[in-house]
Amino acid sequence: MIMRTDDEQNAKSAKRKEVHDKIVASKTIEKGLVIVHTGKGKGKSTAAFGMAVRMIGHGRKVGVVQFVKGAMATGEKAIFDAFPELCEFKPMGEGFTWDTQDRARDIAVAREAWDEVKRMIADPSYAMVVADELNIVLRYDYLPVDEVLAALAAKPEMTHVVVTGRNAPDALIEVADLVTEMTQVKHPFRSGVKAQAGVEF
Repeated sequence: MIMRTDDEQNAKSAKRKEVHDKIVASKTIEKGLVIVHTGKGKGKSTAAFGMAVRMIGHGRKVGVVQFVKGAMATGEKAIFDAFPELCEFKPMGEGFTWDTQDRARDIAVAREAWDEVKRMIADPSYAMVVADELNIVLRYDYLPVDEVLAALAAKPEMTHVVVTGRNAPDALIEVADLVTEMTQVKHPFRSGVKAQAGVEF
């Protein structure tokens, strides 16, 4: 192993900084992003809520609509409700499809939640709109993907929209600016550990 002197290391660091600064300086576009968190791993909603917290920290308004969750109390709702002037948090789901066992009702609930997302997206006072678990309702054909894509295409220029849930449709991935796929490596549920407050909800 070759050991660099302090001067050599400092010169290498200075060169890296120069290259990095040039790359950053070349990025001049600012726009509202379509962001998708998908995949089988845990953390999709958590990542979206982290972005929402950042927006609130910058004094910017956020709208959150939950398509599946809503049948139980969650820690995130308690936090976001503490900032009513900066966050409208609407858990509008009634649980997972295997809980409800009523496709017609699930479609109606999904439509109602989507109407709220569209309202928020169309309102330029929202800096970010989170459509939590929207991918799930798209996967089950509770909403037409084309309708979602049309609303995203028509959003105000500076509005960020974050969509979460497994199995994001290819068409949504195609139009998104940022897509992250969460990969499950290990999960305690498989070892018999139940969902726990502060970790899953």
